[in-house]
Amino acid sequence: MKVKTLKINYTVYEDASELEQQDKELLEKAIEAMYNAYSPYSQFKVGAAVLLENGTVVKGNNQENVAYPDGLCAERVAMFAASANYPQQDIKAIAICASSEKFEVKQAVSPCGSCRQVMSEYENKAKNPIRIILGSLHNNVLIFDKVSDLLPLSFVEEKLKQS
Repeated sequence: MKVKTLKINYTVYEDASELEQQDKELLEKAIEAMYNAYSPYSQFKVGAAVLLENGTVVKGNNQENVAYPDGLCAERVAMFAASANYPQQDIKAIAICASSEKFEVKQAVSPCGSCRQVMSEYENKAKNPIRIILGSLHNNVLIFDKVSDLLPLSFVEEKLKQS
């Protein structure tokens, strides 16, 4: 038996004003998208903004449905819209922010497992890292330089081919 350790690196900002201008603008776009989320059942709004390599920003937000499993997270809405409308453009970064009408969201919210796997797919497809900016309305921000920092040991095609 061997015991191994995974190390995850990320940067914490106590104040969003400390961010680089491009990151700050992308987070602002995610917040704009968040306010337009369709979340009548959970009242939990999530917004995402994807920065493409050509500088285009594509926004997305969570879309709920009375049949709960039929909704979709903000991150996947934004990434799928980006891929559908700009198929030749790789994703450079994604910013995510959440709020709730039921309680105060003080900390940055992390993407669910399905969204992390989709991010991993786009990162592997592009063969370039996707920067992940997790923000909150209380100004604290977490930044991950690549998806594998959020999803170590991800499920990737190369591992399937080894079987």
